[in-house]
Amino acid sequence: MSAPRAHKGRDSDRLLLDQIADRWTILVLRALCNAHGRLRFNALRRAIAGVSQKTLTQCLRRLERNGLVERRLIDGAPPGVEYATTALGDTLEKPFAALKAWTCEHAAAVRAAQARFDASATAASELRELPRREPSRSQPSR
Repeated sequence: MSAPRAHKGRDSDRLLLDQIADRWTILVLRALCNAHGRLRFNALRRAIAGVSQKTLTQCLRRLERNGLVERRLIDGAPPGVEYATTALGDTLEKPFAALKAWTCEHAAAVRAAQARFDASATAASELRELPRREPSRSQPSR
């Protein structure tokens, strides 16, 4: 009976890793860390280019469920919602900073590799598109 539990644990670990490594999750946590505190929903949305309201809401709910972000209702005019990283969420600041540093350090090398790949893929595609010549058939002599 321990084998199924071990497998289930690996699956949930992978699911958590997928959620943490998600594009929007990284951007949301980075924006919250950069704010050194709390951000209202709309300020968070403005800080993350290209994120829709629905996507941001779903991401924040996942982060809240995983204990990485806390949500606080703000009374007042207008009422609002504020988000902040929890102590657990703060532990991701160093790994994300390391990932950002790696990205900055190696971005040029990655772009060069992409250009080489794209050039070779284009060349291979052009070769496939060349008309094929059929082997010449010698006419039987009469």
